[in-house]
Amino acid sequence: MTSHRVMAVSAAALATSISTACAGPCSLEIDKMQARIDAKLESNAAAGLGARESTNALLHRQPTPGSIAAAEERLGELSDQKVAAVAQAMERARAADGRGDNRACEQALADAQRAIGP
Repeated sequence: MTSHRVMAVSAAALATSISTACAGPCSLEIDKMQARIDAKLESNAAAGLGARESTNALLHRQPTPGSIAAAEERLGELSDQKVAAVAQAMERARAADGRGDNRACEQALADAQRAIGP
């Protein structure tokens, strides 16, 4: 079991060193934004936001994906659309960084920030 952990840590360290060696002009900002996104998702999960049960729930009806998304939006959590917008913006930022296009990378990061909010 210990050898598996050592191998996993070694693989992670190798991957990090490779990505650092191939880092583009915007890599540090991408890492910072990813940390902000992760923190936002964790705070939403940790908050454990809740609401009263709807009439449909009290009648033992199963929720639909649409009703769950609507409830999450009312609670202020990240909607599927916002999560998709953030993911797309981060993909654009990484692609721009790989091309060395700092301006496009910064624009994509600004789009991601707007999507996740304050």
